[in-house]
Amino acid sequence: MKKQSKNPLLLIKFLTLHSLLVLSASQDFDFFYLVQQWPGSYCDTKHGCCYPSTGKPVSDFGIHGLWPNRNDGSYPSNCDSSNPFDASKISDLVSQMRSDWPTLSCPSNDGLTFWGHEWDKHGTCSESVLDQHSYFSTALNLKTEINILRALEDAGIHPNGSNYSLSSIKDAIKRASGHTPWIECNNDSSGNSQLYQIYLCVDSSGLGFIECPVFPNGKCGASIEFPMF
Repeated sequence: MKKQSKNPLLLIKFLTLHSLLVLSASQDFDFFYLVQQWPGSYCDTKHGCCYPSTGKPVSDFGIHGLWPNRNDGSYPSNCDSSNPFDASKISDLVSQMRSDWPTLSCPSNDGLTFWGHEWDKHGTCSESVLDQHSYFSTALNLKTEINILRALEDAGIHPNGSNYSLSSIKDAIKRASGHTPWIECNNDSSGNSQLYQIYLCVDSSGLGFIECPVFPNGKCGASIEFPMF
């Protein structure tokens, strides 16, 4: 008896549908936030901070994370528990990460817990575009591309405890990056508003900076402190 062949059109339709579903699931975000924080503002709070076990970080903005986000303001998180953080995959990046992506949480540690949290919560949601090594190396490369501290200091904005206008901070970063940043503030131990984190947006492939489709909620005052570290 002749074996009946499968309908090729049905097979093509199935494969096409499957591919679309996989694509939809794997690209559940529209852009990234590259978030950098000022260590002086992290430490100058009621909670304080702890320097890494490798010593006090340099006085520079450090990476907080590279966060997938959607154009409607929502974001995916903890997308793939089957692909947990593996420090061996980034062994060649650790030296640069200690400098550019330091931990300030207590108790003092080597940064692996912080980096693991960022991968598990945010990185796994972009793994269709960036594997674990690429996720961290991309963030490091993007930080190097725009030197935020230099941009601010070139505009006369120094981390010396003085107050500066929010508009001047935004303008300085926009001149250096070509894109409008979003500024996050926190409060020091006396309750004063201070420059805490700077958000710049990156396209969904992680290749370059773009104008932000949407900004997070919250706002700073018109004048904010830039504390020493």
